[in-house]
Amino acid sequence: MIRLENISKQNGKQIVFIEASAGLLKGEKIGLVGPNGAGKTTLFRMITGEEAPDEGQVSIDRGTTIGYFSQDVGEMAGRSAVAEVMDGAGPVSTVAAELAELEAAMVDPERADEMEEIIARYGEVQGRFEELDGYALDGRAREVLAGLGFSEEMMEGDVGGLSGGWKMRVALARILLMRPDAMLLDEPSNHLDLESLIWLESFLKGYDGAVLMTSHDREFMNRIVGKIIEIDGGALTSYSGDYEFYQQQRALAEKQMQAQFERQQAMLAKEIAFIERFKARASHAAQVQSRVKKLEKIDRVEPPRRRQTVAFEFQPAPRSGDDVVSLKNVGKAYGSRSIYDGLNFQIQRKERWCVLGVNGAGKSTLLKLVTGTAEPDAGTVNMGASVKLGYFAQHAMEVLDGERTVFEALEDRFPQAGQGSLRSLAGCFGFSGDDVEKRCRVLSGGEKARLVMAMMLYDPPNFLVLDEPTNHLDIATKEMLIKALSNYEGTMLFVSHDRHFLAALSNRLLELTPDGVHAYGGGYTEYVARTGQEAPGLRS
Repeated sequence: MIRLENISKQNGKQIVFIEASAGLLKGEKIGLVGPNGAGKTTLFRMITGEEAPDEGQVSIDRGTTIGYFSQDVGEMAGRSAVAEVMDGAGPVSTVAAELAELEAAMVDPERADEMEEIIARYGEVQGRFEELDGYALDGRAREVLAGLGFSEEMMEGDVGGLSGGWKMRVALARILLMRPDAMLLDEPSNHLDLESLIWLESFLKGYDGAVLMTSHDREFMNRIVGKIIEIDGGALTSYSGDYEFYQQQRALAEKQMQAQFERQQAMLAKEIAFIERFKARASHAAQVQSRVKKLEKIDRVEPPRRRQTVAFEFQPAPRSGDDVVSLKNVGKAYGSRSIYDGLNFQIQRKERWCVLGVNGAGKSTLLKLVTGTAEPDAGTVNMGASVKLGYFAQHAMEVLDGERTVFEALEDRFPQAGQGSLRSLAGCFGFSGDDVEKRCRVLSGGEKARLVMAMMLYDPPNFLVLDEPTNHLDIATKEMLIKALSNYEGTMLFVSHDRHFLAALSNRLLELTPDGVHAYGGGYTEYVARTGQEAPGLRS
């Protein structure tokens, strides 16, 4: 259906692809992986025709419809979310627009003399609209928006009043409603809460078209794709299986390549030693020449390219008292909307609480109450003895000084630390080489999150409160963070939509539902096993 044949592409000085080939067949669901900057977005743009390869060609079967969701959603304003989504539904939206024009023409007295032609055309267009299931379009659009977390009020409101994250969901809904032959999805799991993520997973599993997607959520990718295409070093390599299988196969291939490289290096060393030893002896001249020629003809095995990952290790945090936080009869409302009424909740040392709840249930509000960034309307919130708090929230990224570089921001926070120590810290969180000289204003969302995390964890608190810490982080950085937090000796309270993160780190779970607050003694894995659901109100 879509074929990339011997494509080469260079962006400035960076070589992105060298004679790379891959294909997307009808109904295939493929995960596209590779380090940041490897060329995933460039590949999407070449398929959609926004960019052209320098060499080779991109072939698309005639009549194939393609829907492309990217992180750049453009301007949206002046229409309801429902209207915006329906407008992107492909041919049916064009027919709907003509139908609306003809309906307006039929009641326009100035066009009375054209009425016969207008009515005839209206009949044709209406037939085509019915053929495309147009009358069900509004209902389908609302169903998709509801699945992505929209309330009726948000569906009807002006899309221009929505935040960037909600506009992303509108753009995604347009592609889902369109149901093209092939969907190209660039990070569709960003900006989604757990409930919306699980709904999208179910939608894509049931979708009969082809999917080529990137995602920083390994669990999401594992459940959808049956094939992985990896971009690395300008090449495209295909692996049959999900992301988990790809990781195993890649590690195995790397091990085999390393063994092959080492065998050849040992053989070369032996041959070179023989040549060096006997090159001055006339009696061995023929043998020496023979071995020199043999070495010249050998195809050298390259060592496997190793992706640089730096492990971050916590310094030991000071010990807190056994009672970390206590909430007693807490009440909190925003206007007429009550979030909490008589909430009692306690956190003990070394507990790792994850908080689940649908949009608006009060997850972030709970974290704000615990950290003192919001005051309760009733009741008390008491922090225990010797508690040193570290709070990661999305707004923390907004207070970075845009004119300071990454390294200067770290120096400002830790003036007593040595340069080597701070460079090592920056490297652990993905800022190596010239990256430390980037100004904070040009950092991506993921880079800002990593910098704030580095600042928080260098001098570790004994109580970590994390609100969606994995937003914008790639899979490798998430793995590094999970590994570091697994060895963390302190107490945690966190909200996350990443199921791998939830399962790896929680040992307690707090579920916020309309029926009240429920606490579970085990972590997320035990919660799923006990309730049969992956999120409040959703059956798995």
